[in-house]
Amino acid sequence: MVDLTPHEALSGISGSISLVSWIFVLVPQLLENYQLGSADGVSLAFIIVWFIGDLANFFGAIWAGLVPTVIALAVYFIIADAVLLTQCLYYKRVNARQNLTADLTQSDTDNPEQPLLGRRPSDIGLPGSRRRSSVSIKRRDSSLPTPVLSTIPEEEGYVRPWVKNTICVVAVCAIGTAGWAIAWKAHLWVPTPEDSGADDLGENVGAEILGYLSALLYLGARIPQIVKNFRERSCEGLSLLFFILSLLGNLTYGGGILFHSVSKQYLLVNTPWLIGSLGTMFEDVLIFVQFHIYKKAAEEDSAVE
Repeated sequence: MVDLTPHEALSGISGSISLVSWIFVLVPQLLENYQLGSADGVSLAFIIVWFIGDLANFFGAIWAGLVPTVIALAVYFIIADAVLLTQCLYYKRVNARQNLTADLTQSDTDNPEQPLLGRRPSDIGLPGSRRRSSVSIKRRDSSLPTPVLSTIPEEEGYVRPWVKNTICVVAVCAIGTAGWAIAWKAHLWVPTPEDSGADDLGENVGAEILGYLSALLYLGARIPQIVKNFRERSCEGLSLLFFILSLLGNLTYGGGILFHSVSKQYLLVNTPWLIGSLGTMFEDVLIFVQFHIYKKAAEEDSAVE
């Protein structure tokens, strides 16, 4: 068996954890949209740009002749992106029809003789009355099923998401570590020579260009979501676990590269992937800050009401 150095073991474990993170990263948002019956919290531009970034990553992997597992993972990303994009478009179309029907019904029943006191606040059109929280209002309608989670006391509701997210992160790390250990023992994973790929700099310009393009797309993808959250002063409809797994995946992906080697040539070869992974971590942290600020503001608004 080939000797395994500590930094190669850390590189392999980090890469394995990153792989597991990316396999499950979109699942929380898919479930969030399904449970709400809406995708209003997700920026379509975010998903579309991310999808294009994965396409660039896929073609770059083929062009560079990377190992089949990397190409297979790139294909999985494209399929998962397409599923999330299709779900978002479906819910936006369905909700647009429902809103149009509701507006038409309201216009038929609303007339100048109707007393102002008999109207709902949303009928009057007060500033800020049409917020993303309208999804929750629709869920409280008697004609719609009430989610099971709505019966949980409010105090428990604040604890459960953090417990769930922590368990998920620990599980992903455990699965990734166990997967790497099994692959190592079964000789399915072997350390890569530290100087591997260092001589490839400049030999495949096309693949390198696609690598930088995908990195820029990944960096730019989160900007529309950040702007959307800022404009609406809300992160409602977004899955916090989605961004936690994204942060974990990017952190461990970059760690897998850096643990392997920090030689100048090696880092130059992997610069696009380091930019795409470590660079987006700052944007994920900004979204975490938005989650905290807007949740606190919503709690204060509820206390005033």
